[in-house]
Amino acid sequence: MASNTLEASIQGIKSVWGPLSEQVVAGCKRHLADLLRAPGTEDWLAALHVEAPANKELHRDPTHGFVLLAHSEYAGLYRPPHDHGRGWVIYAIQQGEIEMRTYARVANRDGTIGLVMRDSTLMRPGQVQVYLPGDIHDTRCMKGPALLYRFTERDLKKEDKDEHRVTRYVERDGVWTFGTP
Repeated sequence: MASNTLEASIQGIKSVWGPLSEQVVAGCKRHLADLLRAPGTEDWLAALHVEAPANKELHRDPTHGFVLLAHSEYAGLYRPPHDHGRGWVIYAIQQGEIEMRTYARVANRDGTIGLVMRDSTLMRPGQVQVYLPGDIHDTRCMKGPALLYRFTERDLKKEDKDEHRVTRYVERDGVWTFGTP
């Protein structure tokens, strides 16, 4: 039996886990929304508020491979457009406000790859957002300190550093393009 909201949410995610499907995503999203309702008096959440870690692993599932991280971000922190390779991700906002914009990857007439902004969402406490494999997005902390959870269905450090499957974009002369700065 789970002793706190974090453990209950992890057990809930395990109970719905399987190959990527609408049901798995909806179940994980629901359990992360439950996590956002944890009382601030629970030791793990109280510690996050005190520590305000830039990046803290809350759970790494040895059987299924998913990872739950907590991030504290300051107002103005910007993460340029990127995807998560083959992985899918769910962001859940516990405090603060994060703008998340989505992009479509397009081929320009000259053969270069560029991005076109598709949408912008201002995420506030209690909101959850899903990004599937290949979805391109950026994030900007609009109101901090923000505390957000990032649930990844696989280890994205391995996906990025070892397998080089994460794609990042850079801005050149006001245009987002594929490549290195």
